[in-house]
Amino acid sequence: MKNVFYKPGMLALVATVLLASCDPEVDGPIVSSGSADFTKYVAVGNSLTAGYADGGLYRESQLNSYPAILAQQFALAGGGEFKQPLFTEEQSNGSGYLKLTGFDASGLPVLEPVKDKLAVVGMGVDNKTPLYAEYLEEVNNLGVPGIKMVNVTTVGYGFNNPLGFNPYYERLLPNDPTSGGLMPYVNKVAATDPTFFTMWLGNNDVLSFATSGGIEPISDADKFQEGLNAMVSTLTANDAEGAIINIPDVTGIPFFTTKATTDLIAKANAANTKLYIVAGTGEVREATPADYVLLTSTVGTPEAVGPATVPHGFSQFNPLGNGEVLDEAEVADVKAATTNFNGMLQAAAQAEDLAYVDMNAFFTSVQPHDGLPGLVLNGVVYSPAFISGNLFSLDGVHLTPRGYAIVANEIIRNINIKYNAQVPTVDETRYRAVLFP
Repeated sequence: MKNVFYKPGMLALVATVLLASCDPEVDGPIVSSGSADFTKYVAVGNSLTAGYADGGLYRESQLNSYPAILAQQFALAGGGEFKQPLFTEEQSNGSGYLKLTGFDASGLPVLEPVKDKLAVVGMGVDNKTPLYAEYLEEVNNLGVPGIKMVNVTTVGYGFNNPLGFNPYYERLLPNDPTSGGLMPYVNKVAATDPTFFTMWLGNNDVLSFATSGGIEPISDADKFQEGLNAMVSTLTANDAEGAIINIPDVTGIPFFTTKATTDLIAKANAANTKLYIVAGTGEVREATPADYVLLTSTVGTPEAVGPATVPHGFSQFNPLGNGEVLDEAEVADVKAATTNFNGMLQAAAQAEDLAYVDMNAFFTSVQPHDGLPGLVLNGVVYSPAFISGNLFSLDGVHLTPRGYAIVANEIIRNINIKYNAQVPTVDETRYRAVLFP
């Protein structure tokens, strides 16, 4: 692999033979690719890789995706052009997203969907899936919101058909089965022929179960391994090096922690009642601190129960639905699957001698613990707190631009260690957190 060195900021010194001594040469930091070759960097993954934020994919979020930040830094060490499937300026709001417009009288955030300048061009043949403006040029960022590891070999995954498809992948393919419209994701990746890659796949294989309150299934482990094998084999076919990123514990993100069950239980007790849920088994029972109430739950909303009006969830006759809660048993399933899938990802990285980025450990370290506030960088505190934590966007799952910059820096640190490189990190404060009105 090539080894590229740069010395930016070197000062030109003027010396003459008549001087007995001269000033020392002053150099900037050395930037090196080490044993890595960043000539053609390709990013594969899901919504996090695409730059999804605030419940949608839009031009600003794409421009601040962690792969875009990585490519910017790789360019300092010999990296080439990095192209993304950007929405146009005229359709800059892409799929639409959530915007913070203020706070209500009780201090809760008021979120409204952005509906102008969208890239929605119609509906799929299933009459329910939006179609987005196509982008058929070759791209380096192949982040596809919603994709799972078990989807990577699926024929027709991006083809507009009544049986279901992924519209974010569909926009990258011609809607013609004879010209590549049925192409599986792994084949689309193979066509890019990278010299270096990052792969952050597998999150949705757990996350869709968790965010649905346990209604959507966790991916089958054998199929996960098959998809992983196919991806790694494809990415390393021409001896490309890269980084595999693992799956964070999803129960630590704002989507699961904002409506804290302990607080809701205390509120119910103060009203001389209990908090009730429908567990995954169908049983109606009292909630415990081991259950997670989802951010999308309507808990506490006044609703009619017979002749009375009570807050939703505060009566056994009007409990929180199964889809509003990730119960204790489902939490155990999530953690077990995360551990299992991460073991597969680590083994794949070790087998191919690739960098392995333990993003699970990183996000665990961001949680407030032992009296510490969480992550502190340049005097700014970061945590998984909704809105105020600076890391997570308004959907409670995906990151802010600053969160993506922090993730990019963590990936860079691991790449530098693995490949003896010296790629500089970015100043995360140059990227925004949640926008306030």
